[in-house]
Amino acid sequence: MSDWTSLWYVWLILLTVFLLLLCGVSVSCIKFCCRKKRLPVETFPRHPCDLTVIGLDSDSTAHSTVT
Repeated sequence: MSDWTSLWYVWLILLTVFLLLLCGVSVSCIKFCCRKKRLPVETFPRHPCDLTVIGLDSDSTAHSTVT
């Protein structure tokens, strides 16, 4: 069997995985800290709306064509 220290490619793979995990944890911590300091922002700003209501009588021609 080979000695673990002579398998340089295994150590290279382990080092790469460790660095990727370290970068992921660092980015997550930075995102969490930045989100904590930001002021809450409304996702959808409120805009005034116009509402139009049209009354229909039973004798109206528009009512008879709709029904």
